[in-house]
Amino acid sequence: MATAKAAEAEPRAVDRFTRDLNALVDPNATVGVAVSGGPDSLALLLLAAEARPLKVEAATVDHALRPESRAEAEMVARLCERLGVPHSILTADWAEKPVTAIQEHARAMRYRLLGEWARERGIPVLLTAHHLDDQAETFLMRLARGAGVKGLAGMRPTARLGGRDIALVRPLLGWRHSELEAVCAAADVEAVQDPSNGDEQFERVRMRNSLAQAEWLEAAAIAASAAHLAEADGALHWATTLEWTRAVTRGAGQIVYRPTDAPREIRRRVIRRAILALATEGAGAELRGRELDQVLAALRSGRRATLRGVLCIGGPEWRFTRAPARRT
Repeated sequence: MATAKAAEAEPRAVDRFTRDLNALVDPNATVGVAVSGGPDSLALLLLAAEARPLKVEAATVDHALRPESRAEAEMVARLCERLGVPHSILTADWAEKPVTAIQEHARAMRYRLLGEWARERGIPVLLTAHHLDDQAETFLMRLARGAGVKGLAGMRPTARLGGRDIALVRPLLGWRHSELEAVCAAADVEAVQDPSNGDEQFERVRMRNSLAQAEWLEAAAIAASAAHLAEADGALHWATTLEWTRAVTRGAGQIVYRPTDAPREIRRRVIRRAILALATEGAGAELRGRELDQVLAALRSGRRATLRGVLCIGGPEWRFTRAPARRT
């Protein structure tokens, strides 16, 4: 079987993966695997099938944006049949296919379909194949945009998907892309090569090529910095919770914050938490740093601002209430 060969890429590859996965997911839990057909996700499939026999299901999203995508999904289905892993092909149901921001639209479609599939199958955990090199690219992309601590912390090993009832887990963040290619090679599995991975119109591809050309930049060191920043972000979250407990009251449809001498970043995070708690717009999307900065400046000067359907009123106390419905 292909899984038996997976361990040949590195003598302890399956044991290493099992330790990584068990540190993030209950060893008895069934997991879903998102498999595109590329080397990273195929390696994840091979390792997961070996680490958790009979406790793995897989799904492939056919974005229907390239003529080859259906055949690639069917290739994954055949491999899953050989491995004894139940597999589903999820076909994108575009109202209108995107012509701009294609990767962003594809990502949103992919996670929506995968979340629905996991929910229907009763699968509590979805694994994705993001790895160390992806983490380094993400860090540099966000650095170029001037991201703060939260953004520079990069991808977390665990997150929530959709309605937050599905855990999104990335067990390969400590693995290099080359190691995952070796897993596929040892299993005699030929991966799909997506042409978009070489198209420099996409920011991630440009960053990947720049990173490869910069000999003084080491992906492992960049990923380590992202991990350190994730710890710092956790500390800031802890401090924000303390500030919320001592200076925030909630009731009668509003949240009231009496600003203390807390650092500016803690105040920004209190504002973020209040707005997300009351938001009627934005569908749970993350707030941008510049949006929070504008609200903070307004509140500090005693003015008003509206964000995500939340009216924010400055003064000695900062008040947050749902804004009146917009007139059409």
